[in-house]
Amino acid sequence: MSASPTRVVSAVIPAGGLGARMGGARPKQWLELAGFSILERTIRVFDACAQIAEIVVAVPPGSLELDLKGTVRTPLHVVEGGASRQESVARGVNAVSPQAELVVVHDAARPLCPVGLIDRTVEAAAVHGAAIAALAAHDTVKQRAAGDPSVIGRTLAREMLALAQTPQAFRREVLDDAIRQGRGVGPATDEATLAERAGYRVALVDGDPDNIKITTPRDLEFARRLLGDAMTMPRVGIGYDLHRLVDGRPLILGGVRIPFERGLTGHSDADAVCHAVTDALLGAAAAGDIGRHFPDTDTQWKGASSIELLRAVAALVRERGFEIGNVDVVVVAERPKIGPFAREMEASVAAAVGVAPELVSIKGKTNEGVDATGRGEAIATHAVAMLREITK
Repeated sequence: MSASPTRVVSAVIPAGGLGARMGGARPKQWLELAGFSILERTIRVFDACAQIAEIVVAVPPGSLELDLKGTVRTPLHVVEGGASRQESVARGVNAVSPQAELVVVHDAARPLCPVGLIDRTVEAAAVHGAAIAALAAHDTVKQRAAGDPSVIGRTLAREMLALAQTPQAFRREVLDDAIRQGRGVGPATDEATLAERAGYRVALVDGDPDNIKITTPRDLEFARRLLGDAMTMPRVGIGYDLHRLVDGRPLILGGVRIPFERGLTGHSDADAVCHAVTDALLGAAAAGDIGRHFPDTDTQWKGASSIELLRAVAALVRERGFEIGNVDVVVVAERPKIGPFAREMEASVAAAVGVAPELVSIKGKTNEGVDATGRGEAIATHAVAMLREITK
């Protein structure tokens, strides 16, 4: 579904909790899920939704920085959350743009939400004022006895039950009023409850069974399996580059300036590592090569930073529906030795392509005195990149 050209939709992601049921020293939203934190994966879902004009994230008190490995194109704002989810959402809603007509609230711990579910919930909220994603109850549901919770009090009619999920979307004035009326009344586990208490009717949108909330270690393992199933179709690309060493140029490899008496010559900064990785990514995505996207006949690329060109290509690859799995690079050079700089280069390349540093490997080899690289006249690089097509 496409958004109305005049309608502004904001997303609020409460991520201020500590995730006590998960255990461990770190809040669950920062735990790793296939190369990214749970929170970043949730943010990326909303970044991919064309209807969303801005994203507001409410983080734990005392921490207003997000350590994101990838690039987010949608305007992103970070606010300090409160002592409860209800307060974190209120602070997030208070920070959204005054132009926002609809606000979507989504759990930080639901990173597998399909973009289409966001669209459907927003459209329903635009019509009804409030709408939530929910699943039908397929199991027989029992209510515990009031006096003795160890026995059944009664059996509920499952056809009348719905299991609430997020996203939950609201017209701005509905959510503002629900939050206002909900202050001091008692805790609410979701925003739909506040809207119901305030007298609003809330529409139900068919949810998605894979849109799980990660609460326990078992949930996290299940999410990893789901994500692995969704990222089938591995694609492999190969990149190669070679530049001559000359006097009077800095030596830049993998975005790192390496102390050496000579540097590589080229139209850009001649970063052979970035060029090879760029071609590997483009090759895996069947998106041409570096010369097609950044031709050396174009003056705008003269002296360009190759690490920034690599960053742009990583974004292009993601726009085509791929996640970057890993990158492996071999640098062939007699001098300088690559080993002392490998870790720094790995971190630099990883940041540019938006993956964890442990998913990038850079190794140095010599050519044993053979040909131009062996004579120290040039540096050559080989790169392999693996992409996974996202099918969900």
